[in-house]
Amino acid sequence: MKERQKTNWVLTGVLILGTLTVFFPLYMAFIIAFKQPSEMTNDVAGALAFPAKWSLDNFRQAMEVTDFRHSLGNSLLITLVTIALAILIHSIAGYVIGRGMAEKKSFRLIYLYIVSGMFVPFSILMMPLVKQTAQMGLGNRAGVILLYLVFYMPMNVMLYTGYLKNIPMALEEASDIDGASTWKTYWKIVFPMMTPMHATVAILTALGTWNDVMTPLVIMSGTGQNTLPLAQLNFQTQFGTNYNLAFASYILALIPILLFYIVCQKQILNGVANGAVKG
Repeated sequence: MKERQKTNWVLTGVLILGTLTVFFPLYMAFIIAFKQPSEMTNDVAGALAFPAKWSLDNFRQAMEVTDFRHSLGNSLLITLVTIALAILIHSIAGYVIGRGMAEKKSFRLIYLYIVSGMFVPFSILMMPLVKQTAQMGLGNRAGVILLYLVFYMPMNVMLYTGYLKNIPMALEEASDIDGASTWKTYWKIVFPMMTPMHATVAILTALGTWNDVMTPLVIMSGTGQNTLPLAQLNFQTQFGTNYNLAFASYILALIPILLFYIVCQKQILNGVANGAVKG
């Protein structure tokens, strides 16, 4: 009994510490976004204090500096199209590879080849990709989406392949006996049953694409089109950073992805747990 109580106290302490670790930077971002530059001080008490006057001026200026409407539109377009195509293409690839591994060893090699892409750093690929996308006329949003599909394919295929182990083959065999084609079996039976993994892939892909700076920076440079992370670079100059406007912009950019996570959160834990089965 005492050991259980001790364990509970330890877990409670860890949870409190974890909560404070997450809450503190969010608190600082929130109050800095509402403060004026004159209120920014070096002492701890002043930094943690509430703004003298709560105002939305920083948010208005941040939206003007980042051309928020167009930047938000570009980020939403790239993120949503990437999510939709990732769920469509990567789930099919995961299904083909996952079911094929049970019959042919060659599919196992294909699986390992695709997953090995997770260990290739973007810095190695950056310069060749910039040149290649420019030559192919893909130095734009379409090129960025295409690259994201390639970059997230290893992780997503691994998740989908692992999740398939939780879907009994008996369902597909029964569908085959009823005369359904493999394509129809996939769309009518397998695809709907992978909904938790679809949610997991969606949120992981969304977080990566929404917050990414480097890929749009090197691919879309010179097009005049900015995503939100790219537009937020305007707050950094050679003379310093306007933290008040920057944090106001960060909070504005946080809202859409936070809402998306809240919508998908019920499916995410189930999808991660089931998709972590060893392949």
